[in-house]
Amino acid sequence: MKHSTVSVTTKTNIAFISGAAVMLALFFLSLFVGKYPLVLSRILAGDSMQVKVFLTLRLSRAVVGLIGGFALGIAGFVYQTIFHNALASPDIIGVSSGASAGAAAGILFFQGATMITVCAFGGAIIAVVFALLLSTLDKSGRKSTVILAGIAVHSLAQTVLMCFKLVADPEKQLASIEYWIMGSLNGINSHIIGGNIAVCLVCLVALFVLHRQSILLATEETEAKMLGVNIFRMRLLLLIFSTITVSCIVSMTGLISFIGLLAPHSARKITGNNHLSTMILGGIVGSCLLLGADILARSVAATELPVSIFTSILGAPFLIILIFRGRQKL
Repeated sequence: MKHSTVSVTTKTNIAFISGAAVMLALFFLSLFVGKYPLVLSRILAGDSMQVKVFLTLRLSRAVVGLIGGFALGIAGFVYQTIFHNALASPDIIGVSSGASAGAAAGILFFQGATMITVCAFGGAIIAVVFALLLSTLDKSGRKSTVILAGIAVHSLAQTVLMCFKLVADPEKQLASIEYWIMGSLNGINSHIIGGNIAVCLVCLVALFVLHRQSILLATEETEAKMLGVNIFRMRLLLLIFSTITVSCIVSMTGLISFIGLLAPHSARKITGNNHLSTMILGGIVGSCLLLGADILARSVAATELPVSIFTSILGAPFLIILIFRGRQKL
């Protein structure tokens, strides 16, 4: 037993070191991949155009890839833990569909990337608030209530999105809506990330502080109640923080598929538990996935491709494997 514990700890430490190294390597590579060639020596020499592109576009894009992937991995961990379900993800209560409807409204009625980001964030929050309000009608505290409310809100948001598509200009607005839905870091710049990143980091800190409570929710409900956990209130609080975290990211990037599903489950397979180390490792894997997918999206073709193409290449087979193995429970 002692040998087994040491082996798992060693495996986890190796995974941490390897994951962190890959994450940092991808972050620095992301700074220099793109159609406009950046040269480190010219940046250090103070070349105005090189410095401007580096600070305004590349650095902010790499930061969003790093923090965004980490946030999606952490949020996915929280969802899978509190719902006892390896297939759970932030989409489960309508955050993605709400963000899509909000972004479509921004494209139709406003101008500029900043307003689209604001509308997407607002749409995600409205969808989540609506889902949580619906779930409060059932005082039993059952986790299935939130899931059912999320399905209802998802359907409603998709209906709103289809209505926006019907009235959109087919040549400009409709194409913009479809491209946003596919997900990309192409529109990221230093002018739109500040507030989102700040709110995201605050929510991530809150999720780490509440980590113990989220683990208690992973036990049987009767056991959690005996340990003094208010199941309904704590689940609601964790859902709010994790959903706001996701909303901050997807409102900037569009919909990024599978990272919230794949990253935490991969980390759990390595560590074999639901401890804090698994949560952090899930965030690291998420960062690697998003940074790697973004690098491929802007380098494998003449035209930049949606990030979700590459995350789906990994995520879709993984989801099929989970379904066929019947591993819905953690």
